[in-house]
Amino acid sequence: MIFFELFYTFFFIGMFTIGGGYAMISLIQHQVVAVHGWISAEAFTDIIAVSQMTPGPIGINSATYIGYSVIEAMGYSPAACIAGSALATGAVVLPSFLITYWICRLYLRIKNNTAFAAVLNVFKPLVIGLLGAAALSLITPATFPSYISWIIFAAAFALSMWTRLGPILIIIAAGVAGFLIYYP
Repeated sequence: MIFFELFYTFFFIGMFTIGGGYAMISLIQHQVVAVHGWISAEAFTDIIAVSQMTPGPIGINSATYIGYSVIEAMGYSPAACIAGSALATGAVVLPSFLITYWICRLYLRIKNNTAFAAVLNVFKPLVIGLLGAAALSLITPATFPSYISWIIFAAAFALSMWTRLGPILIIIAAGVAGFLIYYP
């Protein structure tokens, strides 16, 4: 029964949380602390701290940790705890997966529709504009303190456009260049 409750609770959280992992925190807390009483408020705070320290999305990390903790508190074996952890993680991700799956299926059906193509053609410049606006909002005196920063930016942009260097290598090179120039 606890496994069903765990699945249902985290499926519900995954289905009704919009905005990413941090938006999930209050709903997770409400469900696991207030509604089910599986863990205390103090333990939940510890879980959030651990979830922030570990790599990956905080909502998924929290589900994994809580799934394990709840099953462990019930006295089950370590194998059952791992199963509870996997169940909670899968349940919180499943709604997003299903929605994405159905959107992809719908897209495959209508991608050749002329009206749909026309709508997408309208959205392309809008998306480029939104990305440009986001980039411009990040350009501040703190992030681009001098013309040297613009030179590093231009070099990184040129390398990404006209070479086969991977983005990680370009980011590392730009970081090293900035460090050597600004912190000799």
